[in-house]
Amino acid sequence: MKNIRILFKKYSEIINYLIIGVLTTLVSLIVYYGLVFTILSPQNAIQLQIANILSWTISVAFAYITNRIFVFKSKNKNYMKEISSFVGARVLTLLMDMFLMFLLVTILGWNDKLAKLIAQVIVIISNYIFSKLFVFKK
Repeated sequence: MKNIRILFKKYSEIINYLIIGVLTTLVSLIVYYGLVFTILSPQNAIQLQIANILSWTISVAFAYITNRIFVFKSKNKNYMKEISSFVGARVLTLLMDMFLMFLLVTILGWNDKLAKLIAQVIVIISNYIFSKLFVFKK
């Protein structure tokens, strides 16, 4: 049990980041499905994108707050700079995700499910690195 506590303490930031990541994904899915099952139609291309954008926006807001408090324990008083850096990094990884999907699926003809898994692993690692190095730097 003592070894587990030592390991948790050593890797607590990464463990907390993964937990917050799962919760952020749940927030995104709940918002998206809540919208398309109630007020927006996924068959309408514009409404589909509205649901997608709203779910991304709310999940990024949730991710910022929870990463700031529970993962990186930021004490930075300049919220606007930190938020803009966080959102900028998330937009960058969103574009990275879109590019990887285009490259792997459209250009190379890979299976979209496999490509999405690979892209998500790269995005998650990139989000952590960007947050650690550029957003919540100590």
